[in-house]
Amino acid sequence: DEQVVAEIGKEKLTLREVQLALTNASRERKIPSELMGVYVPQIIDNMVQDRAIAYEAQRLGFKVTEKELAEAIQSTLPQLFQDGKFVGRDVYSQFLAQQNLTVEQFEANFRKQILLTKLQGLVLEGMVVTPQEVEREYRRRNEKIKIDYIAFHPDKFRSQVTVTPEEMMKQYESRKAGLMLPERRSFDVIIVNDAKMAAQIQLSDDELRRIYLASQDRYRTEERVRARHILLKTMDKPAEEIPKLEARAKDLLKQLKGGADFAALAKQHSEDPGSAAKGGDLDWVTRGQMVPEFEKTAFSLKPKEISDVVKTQYGFHIVQVLEKQDARLKPFEEVKAELAAERRKALAYERVQTTAEAIRNALLKAPMETEAVAKQHGLTVTPVEKAKAGTPIPGLAENAELDGFLFSAKKGEVSPVIQTAGNTLVVAVVKEIFPAHQAEFKDVEKGIREALIREKAEALAKEKSAEAMKKLAAGGDMKAVAKAYGLEVKSTPEFDRAGAAEGLGPASYLEEGFLKPVGTLLNPVELSGQVFLVKVTSKSEADMGKFALERENMVASIKAQKARERDELFRDGLTQRLIKEGKIKMHDRVIKRLIASYSRG
Repeated sequence: DEQVVAEIGKEKLTLREVQLALTNASRERKIPSELMGVYVPQIIDNMVQDRAIAYEAQRLGFKVTEKELAEAIQSTLPQLFQDGKFVGRDVYSQFLAQQNLTVEQFEANFRKQILLTKLQGLVLEGMVVTPQEVEREYRRRNEKIKIDYIAFHPDKFRSQVTVTPEEMMKQYESRKAGLMLPERRSFDVIIVNDAKMAAQIQLSDDELRRIYLASQDRYRTEERVRARHILLKTMDKPAEEIPKLEARAKDLLKQLKGGADFAALAKQHSEDPGSAAKGGDLDWVTRGQMVPEFEKTAFSLKPKEISDVVKTQYGFHIVQVLEKQDARLKPFEEVKAELAAERRKALAYERVQTTAEAIRNALLKAPMETEAVAKQHGLTVTPVEKAKAGTPIPGLAENAELDGFLFSAKKGEVSPVIQTAGNTLVVAVVKEIFPAHQAEFKDVEKGIREALIREKAEALAKEKSAEAMKKLAAGGDMKAVAKAYGLEVKSTPEFDRAGAAEGLGPASYLEEGFLKPVGTLLNPVELSGQVFLVKVTSKSEADMGKFALERENMVASIKAQKARERDELFRDGLTQRLIKEGKIKMHDRVIKRLIASYSRG
């Protein structure tokens, strides 16, 4: 079966499932499309191993109860449970549909994951970490070094290399058999969304006026005032302080009557935490929002008028009304544009689904007539020509279901209606398939030239770095040696094993530096095409004063590391055993074809 990547027991791992996983991985890890071919074997291995563990768990008699499944789903998707109660199967189904999953698919995958966890838990039981291991690992993780280095980057030597046409042709001939251009496909996509539907909807004033008259309550505004205040709190204050607070409020009122700035006094004296910083501004308030004494005062004032001192349960207030609006009904003309937008949105939402279904039904009868079908519905086609797997489609977010269809369907096949982001639906037709084929020289000439230049520049960088290394080993001054090659010595700040050497890369490439004494010239470090000549300039031991605080975390970390190592051995060993027993069958031809479709070209 050309659509099956592997068989684990009676279960089939399909090409479509792997393509969906690759699309998700590309999106989550931000992997460039030209590098996806490298990840195909790894992702297939992981998917096969997960299924192998679930298969072995079932064989050993492990089961997943309905209660375990429900508890796991509730733990993973708490949004489907309100106050501990399930929201219902309809909402559940709709939520999963947005992830391109059915309830059956989701729960089957979840059962496998629970089985996998159960068996892994059994394998990982009984791990022990000794005190000596903990202290040794703490010291190892927390010692730090500084280095000086010279970087021999190939780009520094590009201008010193040349590539001839004969070399390029020779390279092409020697690699021709492996120079494959990946499968490409041309397809048409018709996008149906709210905006496209809304643009087609014409609404008359009579229709909008009928809606307006039927929903006038929406457009009534209550009487309201925009007020600000200064509050001196009396709540929780001793009785003997109340007269003092009232006197202080009256003094503030006197200042305001004398022309003092209300906002400035509010910022300085008001004890209302919600409005003091805003100069006492409460914004617009309607009746029923404030305590009765405050409300009565606020609605009796004229704009710009300042009240006397008002006593409420909270304390003493001084109120000023800035603006006042009477209750009113917004006229039709004022709300017409808002009404029209709402009505178009509601009608468009309904039409998106029916239009997409109508387009699909028409294309099933005439799959190559995409332009005509789209035009019938006031839409246009988005054509995509000779695309590789993972190529972005203009106007659409990445969608695993759509990508999976486009690169597994036959020529002329029409997709189901596929929902992408929001209320956007698409229907696609595969128009042409261009099989993977051997590249001609003109297809790869530019790439071969660049590869040869890079190869020669890297070789020259290595040659010059080897010369420089001999000079340094003979006692040469690092700065003088660097200058002789037009380079410079760089120094790093202190870093530990989990960190990175600034300008060079992860500390994992410099393990030798942690093991050798200060002043040691390390073996050349090759990283990302560069060669680094490195000398250790300082070293500091772990701070044992912090060991007690870190001990618990260290134990957990070491256990986790041991668990990962044991899990990797278990996963790989189990998979290999099941392959030998014939319980797992890998379809190598399908896998090779899949890798080729994602390979660079």
